[in-house]
Amino acid sequence: MSQIRTFLAGAATMAAALAAIVTLTGAKSPERHETFDEITVGRINIVEPDGTRRLIISSKARFPGYYSQGKEIARPDRREFAGMLFINEEGTENGGLIQKGSIGADGKISSGLSLTFDRFRQDQALQLLNTDSATHQQTGISINDIPYFKLTSSEDLTMRNRIWLGNTGDKGSSLQLKDARGRTRMMLLVAADGKAEIRMLDESGKISKSITPDSKD
Repeated sequence: MSQIRTFLAGAATMAAALAAIVTLTGAKSPERHETFDEITVGRINIVEPDGTRRLIISSKARFPGYYSQGKEIARPDRREFAGMLFINEEGTENGGLIQKGSIGADGKISSGLSLTFDRFRQDQALQLLNTDSATHQQTGISINDIPYFKLTSSEDLTMRNRIWLGNTGDKGSSLQLKDARGRTRMMLLVAADGKAEIRMLDESGKISKSITPDSKD
């Protein structure tokens, strides 16, 4: 009898331990709803019920590689940035937000931010960009032609910038409109001193016509 009592006592203790684990892990309630005022983490993976990653928010130390159809491909070069990675329903990357900013031991600034939106299984079709250094600061919007993912020829697979809107190296601003081969054909310019100009260019990049406030025609 004493052995039976000992067995039953042990079983009761184990049952109590299992009940505590169930309570702590939420096994009885798979759809838990928690409220926090603040959390501190290195990375957050937002996933679908089937485990497909859809959004990753990460520090640079834990920033992910490239995702393609549910598989992660190593990208050690991405460990310079913290940010977010967008992933579509099939588990393929389709854009993201990355940012960094620091001063190196040599005193040089390394700073930048990029928000991108990709075409399906392809590269960025839209980018909002800002980079900064001691000699130049660039901010702009880039709109690109991205080929359909099933095209296979090297010519068709080339990404080409079609529209660039941003500042210039000489502290002016410009809107550049480009043809299907990525060649600038029209530019709207405003120089740092306020002078405005419209330029039309030929296929070689030579100005074929320029319109300014002083133009006669």
